[in-house]
Parts: sequence; structure tokens; C-alpha cells
Amino acid sequence: MAAATVRSTLAPCLLLLLLLSTALASAATAPRLVLLAPSGSHTPCLDNPPDLTAAGDEAGELVRDLGGLQAYVTGSRSSPRAIVLASDYFGFQAPKLRKIADQVADDGYLVVVPDLLHGDPFRDEAKISFQDWLKTHSPVEAAEKTKVLIAALKKLGVSEVGVGGYCWGAKVAVELSKSQEIQVVVISHPSLVTVDDMKEVKHPIEILGGELDQASPPPIVHQFQQALDQNKKIDHFVKIFPGVAHGFACRYNASNAFAVKTAEEARADMLSWFNKYLKKHQELSLHES
Repeated sequence: MAAATVRSTLAPCLLLLLLLSTALASAATAPRLVLLAPSGSHTPCLDNPPDLTAAGDEAGELVRDLGGLQAYVTGSRSSPRAIVLASDYFGFQAPKLRKIADQVADDGYLVVVPDLLHGDPFRDEAKISFQDWLKTHSPVEAAEKTKVLIAALKKLGVSEVGVGGYCWGAKVAVELSKSQEIQVVVISHPSLVTVDDMKEVKHPIEILGGELDQASPPPIVHQFQQALDQNKKIDHFVKIFPGVAHGFACRYNASNAFAVKTAEEARADMLSWFNKYLKKHQELSLHES
């Protein structure tokens, strides 16, 4: 009778210990995230938001359905090389992002900025918290939808694709870098990206970080680089821009000369990386002729 009592007492305890050990093991092997600020605290990803109502001199056009997504499209429709730019939390309507798209298109690319937030960018006046909003705007799911868009581009004659991602969009770009749908990736001031993500990258990747970025501080970016260094087959380039915070590439202060110069340098670096891998076949054919 006493032995039965002891066994019945120990059983729940053993179960609790088993569950605790499992939880600890899971925590030890979980991916290391670049975490956002807790709910109610400052989130650098939302600094200097764009004026989504501002009208700019846009060279492109709005396409209502491209692979199931609405998109801003600019550049040569006959180009065999396309660049997809994945936005930050403020979406594809941001004027500076569309300006970047137009400038990249000037180099001979078809550039697409898809509405991966489905018309629901984060707004300061939103009735829900940023953390709750984020739960319904998964960059991983957005990457899957972008694959459908890329397939639609290839049906139109595109043969090579590069992806640039900013903040939230950097996670989209990194997810796509794990697939065979694209050729090259550039991410700027990334958010939500993990060190383990870097271990799965299959294509050349450039990472542009900011010295004062609190979302992806230099130590985290250097961890990304160390993870990429382990894979000798994947070319990569990492750069930390001095004196700039999160959002420096696409949400810069247009009245600050230093901020504008830094953003232009980031765009030039991105374009150079794309050209290196998407135009190499063109350069080879020119040399052969």
C-alpha cells in the first residue's frame, strides 16, 4: 500500500521533470533572433516613418495583380533580369522606397516592389500594438507569396532575379535566399533575421548594417558574418555604415546631407552587388564577341 502511494506521488513529479528538461533543451537549440523591443517600449524599426500620402515623381506604375500581389513596377519590361525589393513595416507605398526602385531600374533592371503587407502597413494611429500587428504579418509567409510573384515574372521572360530587403523585408529576402528561385540577395538594416538563417543561405548575400542600429547592432551583424564564413561556397560581403541608425537606407532624413549621402552609398553598394551576379553573363558575352 505504501509502495503504491509513493509511485502515485512520484509519477507527476517525474512527468514535470521530463517536461522541464524538454523545454530547456528546446530553448538551448532555438534560433538566435534579432529581437524587437518589447511591447510598449521603443522600437527602432518604427523610427522616422514615411509619409505614405506624399506624391513623388514616380517613373513606374501600379500593377494590380502580379502573381497574386499588387506591386509597384518600374524599369524595362523586356529585361531578363529583375530585382524584387521587399519593404519594411511601412509597406510598398513609401516614396523613398519607390525612388530607390526607379534608380535601380535606371541600370537596366525590371524592378518590382510588391505589396507584401496586403494594404495594411503599420501606422502610428493603429488600434493594435505593433507586436500584435506583427503576429498577422509574417515575413516567412510573405516569402512564400513572393515565390509565386517570381514565378509570374519568369513566365514573362525574366530569367534571373535578385532580392533586396529592408528591415522586415530583409527576413523575406533571407527566406528566399534559402530557395532556388533567386540568384542574389542584399539586406539592409535587417530585422527578425537569425544567425541560424545565415547557415541556410544558398546564394551570394550582402549585408548592410548601421553602427547605431539597435535592431541589428554590429555585434549581431558580425555573428551573421561569422556564420557565413563557415560556408566557403557562398560569397558574402558585410559592411557597417558609421554614424547611422536603423532605417538609414530607406527611411533617411532627406534634409540631412550625411544621411542622404549614406543612403546613396547603400543603394550604390546594393546595385554593385546585384550587377556582380546578375550581369556577369552579359559581361562574358561581350568579352567573347
